[in-house]
Order: sequence, then C-alpha cells, then structure tokens
Amino acid sequence: MKQIVRITVGVVLLFGPRSALCQTESQRPRYEVRRATSPITIDGHVNANEWSQASPAFEFIFPWEQQTGAKQKTHARLLWDDTNLYVAYEVEDTDIVAQFTERDAWVYRDDTVELFLNVRPSQIAGYYGIEVNVRGAMMDYFCAYSADAQYYIKRFQMEGVKIAIQIDGTLNQREDKDRGWTVEMAIPWENFSDMAKPPQAGTVFTANLNRWDGVEPNRRLSVWADSKLNWPHPHAPAQFGDLVFVK
Repeated sequence: MKQIVRITVGVVLLFGPRSALCQTESQRPRYEVRRATSPITIDGHVNANEWSQASPAFEFIFPWEQQTGAKQKTHARLLWDDTNLYVAYEVEDTDIVAQFTERDAWVYRDDTVELFLNVRPSQIAGYYGIEVNVRGAMMDYFCAYSADAQYYIKRFQMEGVKIAIQIDGTLNQREDKDRGWTVEMAIPWENFSDMAKPPQAGTVFTANLNRWDGVEPNRRLSVWADSKLNWPHPHAPAQFGDLVFVK
C-alpha cells in the first residue's frame, strides 16, 4: 500500500545543546547542482523526467561500524532555480517507522532525512538544518555553536518550504516487509537571505545530507559527507561537502 504525506511549512523552531564538534580539514565530497529547466512538482514522486536534469544521484555512506542494524541504501540529488533549492531522497526501507507528528519534535529519533546547508562557507559558526521524518513532521533551525556547545536557534522561522513524501509500504506495521519511501523538497532561497544571496552559476555552498534509520537498539546513521567524528553524529560543518551550482 502506498501512502502520501504533504506538508507546507510556515513556522519552525528549536533550541538545545548537543555535543561539541571536531573541526579538522579533509577532502570533502563534491556535487554539481544543475539548474532546473522548469519548477519541480513537489508530490513525493521522484519523477524520472523532472529529475533527469539533475546530476547523478549520490549514495550515503556508513562511517560508524559500532552501529547495528541493516545498511539500507539512500540516494539524493539536487536542482536549483532562481526561487528554490530542490532536494530529492530515495530511501530503501524494509521497516518504515515513525512516531512524531508535531512540528519541531525530535524527529531524528524516527526514520528521518536531513539537510544541513551552509550558505556562507567562509565561516563554520552557523548553518541551517531541516529534518523531516517519514510522516512529514519537520524540525528546522539555525544551528550555531561555540567550542563547548551546539545550539538550535528556536526563533528562526523558515517559510514557504514544500515537502511531499511517498511511502511504498505500511507505516508502523513491524510484522510486514516494506520497500521504501521518497521525499521531495522545494526550499525558497529567501529563507537564507540573512546570510547570502541566491546562488548563481559558479556559487559554492557546503552541505551535508543524512538519514536516521531503524529502531533502537538496531539503528543507523548514514551521511553524504563523513563527519570524521568517532561517534555517530553528523553536525561537523568543517567536513560538509561542496555544492557547486552550475547551469
């Protein structure tokens, strides 16, 4: 059975410390974000015709062997135009589980995908986060940190974000075998105007895309860019990959 969840985001927010970060320089992954020839229809279907414009999808990696649970594949790709950043996730998942339905809940504890975006890579003191679980519950924030703490700024309000999810399976039915789910996002550039102008061809932002999967104790985090931390934690902006915007 297929299910669809849609959400249009107007408000957000959250505040709370997490662990301090390691900030060593290393080689980072690179992805060319091609320009969309027309707006993407945000319906949760990663349509081959629409997304064929994008650079080939990249696959998430599993840096932390201390985690247990299946290593299920996640692919992502991005497009852009003058108005939006478009993001698509394709997720293999044999057991689709999520409990949170409230805005700004700790959705990363569910089956969840994330986007961390730094629109001013000359600094790593702050970046934007969007986390969306398979039920369409969203937590977004501006993340800032010092040497001893990390904070999620609850007064930040993202507007006009469109999200749609397609589920190929049955949500929260543990006894059956599911196939996966897909996510599409359209994120208006206006949300980042305090830190940067919308990109042009040649602009480089940095980012990480992540996935939380499974139920404790068998749970895994997979990422596009390895945070280089020795515990499963994706918040390491010095290690984000490069998003290179091209025509």
